[in-house]
Amino acid sequence: MVLCYGAIGLLASIIGVLFARLRAGGDPTNALNTSTYSTTGLFVVLTGIVTPIFGFNWFYWLATIIGLIVGVVIGIATDYFTNDQRRPVQYVANASKSGPAFTIISGSSYGFLSIFPALLGIAVSALLAYTVTQGIDPNTNLDSLFGISMAAVGMLSIVAMIISNDAYGPIVDNARGLVEMGNLGEEALDITDALDSAGNTVKAITKGFAISAAGLTVIALLGAFLSEANDILVSKGLEPIVGFDIMSPTVFFGLIVGAAVPAVFSAMLMLGVDRNAQRMVAEIHRQFEEIEGLKEGKPGVVPEYERCIDIATVGALRELIPAGLMAIVVTLAVGFIGGIQAVGGFLAGNIVAGLLLALYMSNAGGLWDNAKKYVEAGNCGGKGSEAHKAAVVGDTVGDPYKDTAGPSINTQITVCSLVASLCAGLFIAFSIF
Repeated sequence: MVLCYGAIGLLASIIGVLFARLRAGGDPTNALNTSTYSTTGLFVVLTGIVTPIFGFNWFYWLATIIGLIVGVVIGIATDYFTNDQRRPVQYVANASKSGPAFTIISGSSYGFLSIFPALLGIAVSALLAYTVTQGIDPNTNLDSLFGISMAAVGMLSIVAMIISNDAYGPIVDNARGLVEMGNLGEEALDITDALDSAGNTVKAITKGFAISAAGLTVIALLGAFLSEANDILVSKGLEPIVGFDIMSPTVFFGLIVGAAVPAVFSAMLMLGVDRNAQRMVAEIHRQFEEIEGLKEGKPGVVPEYERCIDIATVGALRELIPAGLMAIVVTLAVGFIGGIQAVGGFLAGNIVAGLLLALYMSNAGGLWDNAKKYVEAGNCGGKGSEAHKAAVVGDTVGDPYKDTAGPSINTQITVCSLVASLCAGLFIAFSIF
């Protein structure tokens, strides 16, 4: 069923790309969103046709469509908070007239507001998928968890379209950089600015899809952890666990620690970005000082690009290792201290806090980036104005939010869940409490 629906999603995405049409003077964001919505409609129709043909259960199909629809709703909400034609971005751009502090405050506020519709959508989709699939197989209690998994499949069924939209953003961003470096003129720059703004919006939308689907997937992984632990407990002649009671001290201990991990993980990654950026600035200053004629732009003088590339790539990988190890070590520590119950609370806290931070950073970063683009388009004083300087500060803060820490939290949550499931037997055999 999963493979079939996935294949249909790929087919729908291929057809949906053809709906991305942009007329002269049209909005690139609308063109990209039209292809996404067309793909969504095709998926609903095609899966509705094949479900009876292959004898799939209609309730699992319904759970899949619930996930898909909620994903679209989350995308619409994200578009509202990150599109430069909407009020939030324009408000932040206008607030930038008063200085960078107001840029950060207003952008953060709208970033937090944008979390609510997404988290509400995840909660509703999990609840509805669980409810409609409960009792399909009376011999197992995993049917509802499979229903939640199918809701996640629904959100990611149009993954080809999501990835293509996500890839669009960096492509037009680099195209804008080439236009600027090549001095191709203001007209070309205005066109690439509009495309880049659309890229920022669709990147935020696709991250919303991915983060929400990851949330549903990890809920299923939490169920898988409980099932794995119960299998081991029953094999040892012990009572299986029905659920995790947050009034239990060990569960509450794990809940609090799990909620702290995404924040620490994000901080470590962004501090890594800060250190790498400082190394890059120091290297650029060194080249200006030591390479004769580079600062003046003399013909034939070439910078040492490979040094900067090495800092950006090797340095980034080096900074990622401590953050990843921290998440794994803390998961193991919680398991060996509090046992299975503590790990259950840990995963629950990790999921909720991780989703919150991931959505906030993704949306706030996209909002700040587009607020800068909105000013550069000639609004609020245009380029070189005080509003532009403040908006650049917001964009600089937003880049590690939306491009580094936010997307990485998905991986952190998944890694913690997998480590917990793999080590469930050890936690049962060896724990302090």
